[in-house]
Amino acid sequence: MKPAPFEHHAPLTVEQAVAVLTEVGHDGKVLAGGQSLIPILNMRLASPAHLVDINRVAGLDTVEVTPDAVRVGALVRHAGLERSESAYAALPLLRQALVNVAHPAIRNRGTTVGSIAHADAAGEMPAILALTDGVVEVAGPTGSREIAWSDFFLGALETSLAAEELAVAVRFGRLPAGTGTAFTEAARRHGDYAMAGVGVTVTVTDGVVSGARASFVSVTDVPSVLDLGPALGGVEPGSGAWASALDDAAEAVRDHVDPEGDIHASADYRRMLVTELTRRVLPQAADRATTAPNAAFDRESAVTTLSSTPNAAFGGEGASDD
Repeated sequence: MKPAPFEHHAPLTVEQAVAVLTEVGHDGKVLAGGQSLIPILNMRLASPAHLVDINRVAGLDTVEVTPDAVRVGALVRHAGLERSESAYAALPLLRQALVNVAHPAIRNRGTTVGSIAHADAAGEMPAILALTDGVVEVAGPTGSREIAWSDFFLGALETSLAAEELAVAVRFGRLPAGTGTAFTEAARRHGDYAMAGVGVTVTVTDGVVSGARASFVSVTDVPSVLDLGPALGGVEPGSGAWASALDDAAEAVRDHVDPEGDIHASADYRRMLVTELTRRVLPQAADRATTAPNAAFDRESAVTTLSSTPNAAFGGEGASDD
């Protein structure tokens, strides 16, 4: 199948992109790569009259590490962020999740910001943005603004991004010292949408858990974060009380998630699956909290520019508000 006819726009600056979006309004979609957007257009589930291709916009292809966050521009591909050593050192959770995103060919063109803007509950990166208390940076006709993750996701494939606004970057918050992370998911085949997935953070202070959180894939309508501190707080990982604490954490996850059944898995199976996945990854994160501490801020490698390969526009994740 082929998309309905549309007019292609290729702005060279953020200001030009915003101007086009302001002019065309809800009749336009932003294209960063298209791994999500183009299939939707081909199946005619959406028929925008205008595509605003931002691949030639300068300055959107950088990964910047600051003392507080990892900032990812709108043209940074999943594979580029996955390979970024500075981003991995600052926030290992990013690579832990990114290796689960679809297949290498898709990661080579799909953009992390586009995946987040697509707001699919089965996507890994919206869950990671939530788990790190991330922020979406937006440019619009009246200027720039920032949207906290909790205000950004409104529903399935729905965000608070206005039609005339462009998501130019996201910031993943860095985690406290002594924090370990882990991510896992279960799919029928590697690269398929996950039937269930979970990312966790565990902070260990003076030998005991001082904080723990989890976020989920494919088992909630919108990204959500569950505080596991009440279950794990004050417990020494590996101690006699650890197994019981893990049971309590798993039960909290079971009560928190609200999955829907489909042809791939029933709601009950997804609930059971994410509960067991959480039980598995929490010990990994607790171990990493003491054996693989976060790297210190390195100003020399703080900014990495990653090629956006502008002429291959139809092969990656669409930075769209689909």
